[in-house]
Amino acid sequence: MRRLHARKGDTSSKPTDDDMDPVKLQIRPSTRSNLFSRSPKQSTRSSFVILASVTIATALVLCYLLFFTRSSRNSKRYGIVIDGGSTGTRIHVFGYGVDAANYAVFDFGKDGLASLRVNPGLSSFAEDPKAAGGSLKELIEFAKGRVPKQQWGNTEVRLMATAGLRLLDLDVQSRILESCRKVLRSSGFKFQDEWASVITGSDEGLYAWVVANHALGTLGGDPLKTIGIIELGGASAQVTFVSSEPMSPQFAHPVKVGNVTYNLYSHSFLHYGQNVAYESLKEALALGDFSSASEALQNRMIIDPCTPKGYSYKMESSKLSPSSLGEKNEYLSALQSRGNFSECRSAANMMLQKGKDKCLYQPCNIGSTFTPKLQGKFLATENFFHTSKFFGLGPRAFLSNLMIAGQQFCGDDWSKLKKRYQAFDEEALLQYCFSSAYSVALLHDSLGISLDDERIRVANQVGSIPLDWALGAFILQSTSDLDVGHTDWISAIISDGSPTLLSVIFIFAILLFTVWSLSKWRKPQLKTIYDLEKGRYIVSRISRS
Repeated sequence: MRRLHARKGDTSSKPTDDDMDPVKLQIRPSTRSNLFSRSPKQSTRSSFVILASVTIATALVLCYLLFFTRSSRNSKRYGIVIDGGSTGTRIHVFGYGVDAANYAVFDFGKDGLASLRVNPGLSSFAEDPKAAGGSLKELIEFAKGRVPKQQWGNTEVRLMATAGLRLLDLDVQSRILESCRKVLRSSGFKFQDEWASVITGSDEGLYAWVVANHALGTLGGDPLKTIGIIELGGASAQVTFVSSEPMSPQFAHPVKVGNVTYNLYSHSFLHYGQNVAYESLKEALALGDFSSASEALQNRMIIDPCTPKGYSYKMESSKLSPSSLGEKNEYLSALQSRGNFSECRSAANMMLQKGKDKCLYQPCNIGSTFTPKLQGKFLATENFFHTSKFFGLGPRAFLSNLMIAGQQFCGDDWSKLKKRYQAFDEEALLQYCFSSAYSVALLHDSLGISLDDERIRVANQVGSIPLDWALGAFILQSTSDLDVGHTDWISAIISDGSPTLLSVIFIFAILLFTVWSLSKWRKPQLKTIYDLEKGRYIVSRISRS
């Protein structure tokens, strides 16, 4: 073996400890191919593993979401609408499902709809608005018995008040609604303040049109095959139908259902509901506004043609406005009942045509409000139905049949009528002379429906589905909510405090961490060292700095 010699005095050539170490000598890293060396092929394989991991993670999340959305669609959902009507307040509790295409499946039978009504209406609390909310407590308890407790927080409750509140001053309306909001906020159901409101008469008519055409199977189809609606409520009347006539924007109400847009005429005739019209008639008679009454003034009598003869009637001063009471007090004791269908119909028609001289858009068939020519078939609902039912008329009966029945009733003696209809409340029984005459005057004399027109039918439900505007409001609202969910699928899981959302985030975070770890993982880098003592090569790991 060769020896190494250093020259004397040359301290720079003095060997160091490393130079004197005869055991190990590091050489350049081996370029030999071995089992652990990284190659382009192995790099490709690593990328494939990462890509596969990402794909599996994404697939797992999508499967989870698919399972969630499918299970949520299969579960029954609920909604609540409170109808604040003029004579009473009614709650509707709806149960419905969602099909695979994310469309609502409504069941308005006994399993999908439960209702309860309490009297009086919210408008009766005008003198004590703070007490209005208390009238909802019984309705809320009724709803809690129909909706599973675990779904209360996800079940929306909406209060929609109609003509009764529309007749009140805005300040009174606001105070009554605020009283109701306090009860609804603490109900346990999902509620927002703006969900308690006074809806417009046009919306009320539109909702009634929606439920009628849903029940008949024409909703979502050809606009020309839809059915129009004429409602006669207590404080207002609504007329809604598809019209091809050009209209002012204030009367035109486009409604989109699915891919079909319906151009609707919809208007609510406030003060023309049956109950308000009846009270207006009594007041007008007392004021001598009708010719039949004026002709009797010579005998100090005011003839009431809408009350069966033999009825001893005295107009109560509380029925009249203070101004009318001061001006025409002498007529209060002079009112005499003398039932006559023709004269009652004439008096009703005079009320319906009052203000026609102020019509801005022709034609004006009721008051000073534009009404286009009726097109298509119609359903007459609410008080039209109740009046026809009282007289034993079927849904296909003509207006001429109602006119004949009204003539017989109005011309009969009050004592005989009480014996014939003993089961009826006397105050309600008294109004059927007027209601029959008013129905004919409104449908025939004002809207131009012929007495033997087959296009109009009287109904209060179609099959098992009630023709209640609240159902139409629920259909539109539910459909609108699902349309939003249909375009934004993830909104189904992003809800306040959703445990499903937290689960998805947790699982996705774990999967992302796994993928990240795989991407950072590397095979060890090696170096080859020749051991001089042992006379062989040694493979050693290179530490990472």
